[in-house]
Amino acid sequence: MLITTSFGYMDYTLNVAKEFPKVIFEHCSGYKTNPNMATYFGRIEEARYLTGIIAGRMTKTNIIGYVAAFPIPEVVRGINGFTLGVRSVNPKAQVKVVWTNTWYDPVKEREAAVALLDSNADIIAQHQDTTEPQKAAQERGKFSIGYNSDMGKFVGDSVLASAVWEWSTYYINTVQQALNGTWKSHEFWGGLKDGVAKISSISAKVPDSVKKEVDVAHKKILGGWSIFTGPIKDQNGKIVYETGKVVPDGAQLGMDWFVEGVAGRVK
Repeated sequence: MLITTSFGYMDYTLNVAKEFPKVIFEHCSGYKTNPNMATYFGRIEEARYLTGIIAGRMTKTNIIGYVAAFPIPEVVRGINGFTLGVRSVNPKAQVKVVWTNTWYDPVKEREAAVALLDSNADIIAQHQDTTEPQKAAQERGKFSIGYNSDMGKFVGDSVLASAVWEWSTYYINTVQQALNGTWKSHEFWGGLKDGVAKISSISAKVPDSVKKEVDVAHKKILGGWSIFTGPIKDQNGKIVYETGKVVPDGAQLGMDWFVEGVAGRVK
């Protein structure tokens, strides 16, 4: 079995899978499959929604900065999920986006965070792996929201919470299927209830009342509620999904527009 863990590896993985039909391939975040190649990914935006609730409650300026990676559906979907969480508790708050076109570039990502802080953002969120935006916020006496790992372990309690991945359960189950001879090509897309996305421990700086709001929303999602349930407006205020209507998975996977409350453009 070979596991390839980046969207950019998709076509290469498919080509090699065709060349070695007796080997099992698992590709993260792509959309191409083969009889011996599956895809897997997670609804990290569910965890981002929960961190958005925290940011919406903790902001004083009502401007939350978001250091964004690349303008692809995965990142756009995460920004939208986060913003919906923010606006669920604070409709006046705005999420301001700056694109870096990087996955990991400490210098560029710090510069983007500083620019957002200079524009009156008092909380910084992000999509990339580096902790530089978190450090920039801390140095200004501001808060941040982490991603990928519990960034509070590296930066401190100014990181209010992090949306994190937990792939161990999926990997164990998938390898076991291979060992049992029951593995079949599939397209897995799990969320909080599947254990692949979660929210880290919450900073002591976050009031208990806010933690309770997060817990209520968490349980709601575990119960089957989608964070992309209407009414949902685009950033121009136009209703895109009516009350009670859920954005279909296909539309989520191809999301190329921002929800109301996001300041920025999908370039």
